[in-house]
Amino acid sequence: MDASGIDLLPAGPVRRLFESISRHDLDGMVACFAEDYLNETPIHPDRGFRGREQVRKNWTSILAGIPDLVPFVVRATTAPDGMVWVEWGQRGTRRDGVPVDLAGVSVFTLHDDLVSAVRFYLEPVEHASGDVDAAVRETTGVGTGGRP
Repeated sequence: MDASGIDLLPAGPVRRLFESISRHDLDGMVACFAEDYLNETPIHPDRGFRGREQVRKNWTSILAGIPDLVPFVVRATTAPDGMVWVEWGQRGTRRDGVPVDLAGVSVFTLHDDLVSAVRFYLEPVEHASGDVDAAVRETTGVGTGGRP
């Protein structure tokens, strides 16, 4: 396996997309998407969008702002319905020197050898958000064991 893990991806549009991201090939990336592509971001519903041109707009900004961006694939599988599930991330440094570290999962729907939809769960990695007890308190408003 190469360090990027892209070889874990099945042949087809998802692998072509990740290869294009690795090369910073904007036209190659956009060509992987259907014209009426649907991006759903369930954790942030207002960020969802439709259309290949928004993909171009997003990635133009991403590549300009993070010139050393590197994607990596941790795991990938193809579901019986043909959807491709990818655990992945991106790392790099913004032009202002701030490190970027994203991780998550994307679920790709394919049609006619193009990406027609993605459920997108890529988020910034939080290195200082506290341990599991702090997360439970934050979510529930009570301490572990059910006590405030």
